[in-house]
Amino acid sequence: MKFTRKLFGISVGAAIALSSTVAFAQKGETVKIAWIDPLSGLMAPVGQNQVKTFQFLAEHFNKSNPAGVKFEIITIDNKLSPAESLNALKSAIDQGVRYITQGNGSSVALALVDAVNKHNERNPGKEVIYLNHAAVDPDLTNSKCSYWHFRFDADTSMKMEALTTFIKDQPETKKIYLLNQNYSHGQQVSKYAKEMMARKRPDIQFVGDDLHPLAQVKDFAPYVAKIKASGADSVITGNWGSDLTLLVKAANDAGLNIKFYTYYASVSGAPTAIGAAGAGRVYMVAYGHSNMGEPLGKLGDAFKAKFNEDLYTQAVYNELLMLSSAMAKAKSTDPVKVAAAMEGIGIKGFNGDVEMRKTDHQLQQPLYISIWQKMDAKNKYNVENTGFTFAPVKAYDSYVSSTPTSCQMKRP
Repeated sequence: MKFTRKLFGISVGAAIALSSTVAFAQKGETVKIAWIDPLSGLMAPVGQNQVKTFQFLAEHFNKSNPAGVKFEIITIDNKLSPAESLNALKSAIDQGVRYITQGNGSSVALALVDAVNKHNERNPGKEVIYLNHAAVDPDLTNSKCSYWHFRFDADTSMKMEALTTFIKDQPETKKIYLLNQNYSHGQQVSKYAKEMMARKRPDIQFVGDDLHPLAQVKDFAPYVAKIKASGADSVITGNWGSDLTLLVKAANDAGLNIKFYTYYASVSGAPTAIGAAGAGRVYMVAYGHSNMGEPLGKLGDAFKAKFNEDLYTQAVYNELLMLSSAMAKAKSTDPVKVAAAMEGIGIKGFNGDVEMRKTDHQLQQPLYISIWQKMDAKNKYNVENTGFTFAPVKAYDSYVSSTPTSCQMKRP
């Protein structure tokens, strides 16, 4: 994919010059960000990797960022529970935190959006901004959109728009089984897959559509047996964490030799579970892939050297860069001023030119389809030390995957 050196009307050089000449009223300030996600339970490996990612990239941007601020990451285990997350939010606010970030579980995200809205309405002068790095329910930037919420991942519908555009050109894909987690994101994956494929490839049959409890299933063999019996040639799944790792393991154990179209195949443990058996069969739709090049190339290598883990929540890079850019624009770390500055702002992200859409606070960004394959001369990143990698096979510009919004933003 080619990206111009123009940044939404401003050249990259001019943008750098601008950021270096603004009066840094906030320079040297410490900005606390409360990370509210799981550090216990079946999804703990995901949370633990993401804590390291936030801390690692905070250290990177603390050396240099457009606002000259210092980021401090405060971690709070929410046990993947909306109720625990509300307690975590209160704890963070009591500690004087004005920025929170969360991403694992849209049910949690919806609870946090509501709580942040109420807090900000009742506590003028103590407003909090919610930075969403991975919760992808489209409602968060549609019917439940909030002025105080900014999403840096692509939502479920955007990813499905890209994925179904890719699948429609795969003539061998004729029978699809849908298997997803039974909460808002999984339900939306099922809904959008059926709607979009009906429009793009009406000949494709959906031969199964199962929803299972989130982070509770320890043996997916019964689900794999149903997939096998259905005659499906492909599976679409939005599963993540243990729910994808254990699904892939069960599929490999049963010799289920079909394609998997996934959202989160690069997340902790899943690549190892996929292994050699999944080569050429597992696809992923995401805002990046394992071989993005700079600036994440060297950063990813350094992260792996330090932790022996992969830096796969790449959205954190854009999140911290855009936040500091908005602070530089606002010449302040005050959430009220920063929220106003972040609306419509464009930056050069790790995946090209990205923009925070003003109407709904959904980041507009390129999306990629990648395939699990052996490392080669062009795709050298060794995912989870397996000898395999996610290699890009298709890139979609922001306008291709962008979906309309029904958001009626209530601004202060």
